Amino acid sequence: MKATIERLVSAALAALPPELMSAEARHLPPEVERTRDLAHGDYASNVAMRHAKAARRNPRELAAAIVNALPADPAVTRVEIAGPGFINFHLAPSAYHAELGRVLDAGARYGSGTADSRESVLLEFVSANPTGPLHVGHGRHATYGSVLGNLLQAAGHRVAREFYVNDAGRQVDIMAVSVWLRYLEALGEAVPFPSNGYKAKYLLPIAAGLVASAGRAYAKDAAAVSADLPADEPAGGDKDVFVDALIARMRALLGAAGFRAVVEHSLGGMLADIREDLAEMGVVFDRWYSERSLATSGAIDEALARLAANGHTYRKDGALWFRATQFGDDEDRVVERENGVRTYFASDIAYHLDKRLRGFARLIDVLGADHHGYVARVRGGLAAMGEPPESLEVCLIQLVSLYRAGQKVAMGKREGNFVTLRQLRTEVGNDAARFYYVMRSHDQHLDFDLELAKSRTTENPVFYIQYAHARVASVLRQLAERGLAHDAARGRAALARLTEPHEHRLLVAITRYPEVIELAAATRAAHTLVNYLRELATEFHAAYAAGNENAAHRVIVEDGELRDARLALLLGARQVIANGLALLGISAPETM
Repeated sequence: MKATIERLVSAALAALPPELMSAEARHLPPEVERTRDLAHGDYASNVAMRHAKAARRNPRELAAAIVNALPADPAVTRVEIAGPGFINFHLAPSAYHAELGRVLDAGARYGSGTADSRESVLLEFVSANPTGPLHVGHGRHATYGSVLGNLLQAAGHRVAREFYVNDAGRQVDIMAVSVWLRYLEALGEAVPFPSNGYKAKYLLPIAAGLVASAGRAYAKDAAAVSADLPADEPAGGDKDVFVDALIARMRALLGAAGFRAVVEHSLGGMLADIREDLAEMGVVFDRWYSERSLATSGAIDEALARLAANGHTYRKDGALWFRATQFGDDEDRVVERENGVRTYFASDIAYHLDKRLRGFARLIDVLGADHHGYVARVRGGLAAMGEPPESLEVCLIQLVSLYRAGQKVAMGKREGNFVTLRQLRTEVGNDAARFYYVMRSHDQHLDFDLELAKSRTTENPVFYIQYAHARVASVLRQLAERGLAHDAARGRAALARLTEPHEHRLLVAITRYPEVIELAAATRAAHTLVNYLRELATEFHAAYAAGNENAAHRVIVEDGELRDARLALLLGARQVIANGLALLGISAPETM
């Protein structure tokens, strides 16, 4: 419906003389939006105010010229000029009836393919360090990324979803030595455990798995492990120095192959848990991309070669530096240390170059709010390597605070005193977890109320929306119990019988869905869809339950035409609710 108004406005602009509308302006997309108040029409455009200055006309004068040039269309009953120059369009009821028919015909496809320009998008999200199970904060990243991918795909873009596995850093080594020490403890060795190690119980099953698969292959006596180690922090030493010494000792005792085998076992165990956790939540990836593969594939070499060829690197104090300040960064960045080790930044820009070389036009990273400075830095790297910096887009996710009985739950990953994503899902269910994670804008702090998420009342918004879907199923069951059947063709032919104000409001709400998908995808705002579904459910419940506990009473009437028309309206509402919930990864139950 919005596209119809946009087409009419574009046609009117094309018909205006050159002194009123330049050739360039004619090709700009007209801005058409739903009105906030149906008394002012169904749609409004500010196109006259946008172009009045260039046309050297009063906005209302230009608006009048545009209105006079509008082609006739049966979908539009009246056009008015309002305020400083808004053009308001009033639609015929038949336009809404036709759109309801499209809802019923398209079914699960309704609302899809709305984007004007379709892009190939690589969406990277979660990318949690594989050193522990996912916690409630990761759940927000996972859900937001999953829903954003669905929205972009529904809007017509080609989307690939990727998890970047940080498997090359020091934290992986700390996890591996933690697993190895637990493995030795399981074999009866009293070994020192670092204060900077991973103490949580989630490593015990991985250590037990190492015992089961390798026996005593990596066993060393406690004396060999602890001999001549520096003091740990509780004994007055430095915790980082101590854990690094333990890692070095592990390498020396096991050899390169043994050390790598324990690292691989530890990584494999944690990644298997992460994959399973995400899959159970309905979050899937097309590729799990290994950070280590950047070095083995030559991707980092390619990135550094590009920087050098373009004159954007230099040597200082034995290290190789990227001239990041030439691209808006506050300081130059080391890409290769004096010992030849490449930095995290080198891996990051190599990874993003690789994304571009794989043919993706749009790179969307979903990252934590603490990565704010990362955006300009990597964009600068892309520009320096000859790639368009604007191809990278970063969605920063704010923190999640979990509340139980009004009290904030304290969390700390290394010590293990945190609520895992799996625990949260077990307690509130996947539907509630996913809904609450995207209920607020991703750039706002989220307070997750466990009690509300678990409640089965209309105060719980996910229950409220699902209940609307289930009520339609209930009406259909009651219809069958009375020996009646819905005549779909008769219902569509009789849609003009839907004359009550609440019926029209529900029709309007239903037909907003494609515009909501377009907006949510374009603005990367998953919560826009959540807000819409809440509003649609409100219109549904208001239309068919206000002052009447039995919704079927208003629908299953003796008048067959009216009954089928109202059923068509209900089925349209049910379809759109189901489509929206599917994009959120939430079930649409038949009973509640």
